[in-house]
Amino acid sequence: MQHILVTGGAGYIGSHTCLELLEAGYRVSVVDNLSNSKIESLNRVKQISGKSVEFFLVDINDKVQLRHIFEQQKPDGVIHFAGLKAVGESVEIPLDYYHNNISGTITLLQIMQEYQVKHFVFSSSATVYGDPHTLPITEDFPLSVSNPYGRSKLIVEDICRDLLVADSSWNIALLRYFNPVGAHHSGLIGEDPNGIPNNLVPYISQTAIGKREILSVFGGDYATPDGTGVRDYIHVVDLAAGHIQALKKLDENPGCVTYNLGTGQGYSVLEMIDAFSRACGHAIPYQIVERRPGDIAACYADPSLAGKELNWRALRGLQEMIEDTWRWQSQNPDGF
Repeated sequence: MQHILVTGGAGYIGSHTCLELLEAGYRVSVVDNLSNSKIESLNRVKQISGKSVEFFLVDINDKVQLRHIFEQQKPDGVIHFAGLKAVGESVEIPLDYYHNNISGTITLLQIMQEYQVKHFVFSSSATVYGDPHTLPITEDFPLSVSNPYGRSKLIVEDICRDLLVADSSWNIALLRYFNPVGAHHSGLIGEDPNGIPNNLVPYISQTAIGKREILSVFGGDYATPDGTGVRDYIHVVDLAAGHIQALKKLDENPGCVTYNLGTGQGYSVLEMIDAFSRACGHAIPYQIVERRPGDIAACYADPSLAGKELNWRALRGLQEMIEDTWRWQSQNPDGF
């Protein structure tokens, strides 16, 4: 049985991936500082799967504690989610983003190297493509970034590529996510952001349930069909399944591989609001406000490489994404 260490495993994508790992027969340990997550998510993972993970309340910048964990747990590979993840916030507090996302990853990789653990799945982002010149986006597009969050992801990707040049015994999968949404169909785990959500779908769902008065739509004058931003939304359970396939790929010793994890279909903000209104049975109040710095008009994937090389594709459509989000939100109005 392979043993996987998951950093940031109590978070939104992390908890869903821990569940998929357990159900696929992996042993799982989690390292998380709980700065933007709650331990209850892992209790719910146990409730759903009947299996538990070993949890360590540790920050990935803490080399001493990480060393203890590797010494004791002896993982076979690492899936690395631990990171700050809001585009707008990264513009306001860039140093925090660079410290957490870059320094933390370097510390983690140094400890992995020390203990000869060289299978690494990195949670990257479609933001590394910047404002793409055409759509859909393939993995060989030029890379550029328009905000510190995206830059932190791109720098870590570069570090991983450099690491492989220096030591060919590493196997690394860089997974570029598009926009994760939805929740496990049980309604027991889902996205539970601290404070005001930075991402669209939790903001819509909190407005739908009455926690927020009105939804702000950032920009109504983009060059898109209805003027609002278009994104590739992917169900979090499909995304989690992509990590299992990436781990299997690393067993083939591919070196450093990069995949888009998206659906290949773009939806506008207004389309998302409309789909959510149908799911919850009432209109959702919104107002169009100024664009956010660092945002782009449209972004959606060509996920065919992951289909071909990982035998993976997104199976869940927009309505299922929205219905699962609404089930989670309505059963857990205050999150965990």
